[in-house]
Amino acid sequence: MASIPNPAAFETAVSEHLPWLRDLYRHFHRHPELSMAEHATADRIEQELTALGLEPQRIGGTGVVAVISNSGPAGAGTSGEAPTVLARADIDALPLQEDTGLEYASETPGVMHGCGHDAHATALLGATRILAENRDAWSGTYIAVFQPGEETAAGARAMVDDGLLERVPRPDVALSQHVMPTAAGTIGTVAGPVLSAGDSLKITIHGRGAHGSMPNTAVDPVVLASSIVLRLQTVVSREVEPGQFAVLTVGSLTAGAKANIIPDSAELLLNIRTYDPAVREQVIAAIERIVRGECAAAGAPADPEFDYYDQYPLTRNDPGVTTTVTAAFVEHFGPRAVYEASRVTASEDFSLIPDAFGVPYTYWTVGSVDPARYQDAVARGAVSQEIPANHSPHFAPEEAPTLLTATRAQVVAALAYLGAERRAV
Repeated sequence: MASIPNPAAFETAVSEHLPWLRDLYRHFHRHPELSMAEHATADRIEQELTALGLEPQRIGGTGVVAVISNSGPAGAGTSGEAPTVLARADIDALPLQEDTGLEYASETPGVMHGCGHDAHATALLGATRILAENRDAWSGTYIAVFQPGEETAAGARAMVDDGLLERVPRPDVALSQHVMPTAAGTIGTVAGPVLSAGDSLKITIHGRGAHGSMPNTAVDPVVLASSIVLRLQTVVSREVEPGQFAVLTVGSLTAGAKANIIPDSAELLLNIRTYDPAVREQVIAAIERIVRGECAAAGAPADPEFDYYDQYPLTRNDPGVTTTVTAAFVEHFGPRAVYEASRVTASEDFSLIPDAFGVPYTYWTVGSVDPARYQDAVARGAVSQEIPANHSPHFAPEEAPTLLTATRAQVVAALAYLGAERRAV
């Protein structure tokens, strides 16, 4: 392939690879794998990277990393002379039965790429191929990270714990993106908090079991759990400052198995979302205070137990990196295709990787819905009713515009630092 001297010309190169991108995407979509068990997915990613002449590494179990260096010694990017860019895509699927009717629908019962990670992996492979085949058009180091286990908040941590920081050059900047149910061909960027911190919590409360006809001999954990649920509804409404964001959801209350038996314990499952670390700590402290207080008031025979899991960090986009990448997007895609995104209350573990390196990052969104369909739904106020969102069994991105935009976005963002006229890191 002829060399490509500027970012705009990469658009043609990406279009030439559309059949390959589509085949990759359909393969990943047909063969989804759950978090931290993405063995076949990782194998295919390794095969594609090896075919490009790269030497992929397995890091974090099913994580895959490849490095393209065009700047001499690894890690030279820290000097500012030859930047190092890390780009990340998640690769895991969801425990969800697909109901899209696509000809390339999941062939694994109960497992589906319902969040777009198949498109993320495909786009990063596409960007890596474009950069690998056109090394004379850029300088620096490009690190492609294919991360497992995003849906369980386990993958980024696993890669860091498995030596990611020691096994690849230190980047100057980190990039990531996510497919969303907005108009295909558009890109959303925003500085500051973009995805909330997320914490899941299992609370076990202890009572004293008894026959259902003898409640006076029991400490009823069903009544106790019910009181806790009601009191927890006051944390956000009465303790968090108005204007601050917080969500506290009790998603499950489990206790007992028979009508005439008072059980001896109950289990609550909670989910917390916040944008401010101080608010997060405030909400957690309030939850534990209320639960302990209600248990003491009920005369519970043992202290409650708190088990935190699936904990996601706050995703806070660096203003400088976001400005640089947004400017590159506007220059390449045009100002009508790039908009200021709203914060999203979902959570991600991507930021664990740049935070571990101590480098700035930005995370943007890519639209995936036919633009005419999306605009029609917007005009009628029917987006939430008619456009399947991520994690829906009906989630089905428009193939070509989604893959092309996502691949181009990865390339353009990287070239904002690696291109011949790159901006300072």
